Amino acid sequence: MRLEKCWFCSSTVYPGHGIQFVRNDAKIFHFCRSKCHKNFKMKRNPRKVKWTKAYRRLHGKDMTQDSTFEFERKRNRPERYDRNLAENTLKAIKKIDKIRSDRASGHIKNRLKTGKVQRQKEARKQLELGIHLVKAPLALAQDSSLCLPKIKVNVSQTQTEENQPMEE
Repeated sequence: MRLEKCWFCSSTVYPGHGIQFVRNDAKIFHFCRSKCHKNFKMKRNPRKVKWTKAYRRLHGKDMTQDSTFEFERKRNRPERYDRNLAENTLKAIKKIDKIRSDRASGHIKNRLKTGKVQRQKEARKQLELGIHLVKAPLALAQDSSLCLPKIKVNVSQTQTEENQPMEE
């Protein structure tokens, strides 16, 4: 059983699934779904379409260099079946998947760290601009330079027809 890679989005194409396109020069293209096949026919570049693996790797959103990717290479030479070798291979696959997922999560954390630092800088700048809104009332009372001067206004009330209560 051979698992192929989609030419457009690099996802896995299982046997009996997807579309296979053979060009006039006998080059074979495998596609996982009609979405990839249609984008290929529209001559779209996978590196410019945001949902593809090529785009994500090119723009630093996925890991590109890792030793665990070496195990995923395509091997055309058949091997003689050995039960112990198959058992060890299955154990190794589990370990490699765990290592890869740990490294991928570390990569994502490092990628998101820059955004966090940038948000903190923006928050500090916003706080410096609006510190008068955040200052405690006691601090405002002690430091008179932080508050506006109080102005007393004398208002005289004269009884006019407008100010009198209404009668029914």
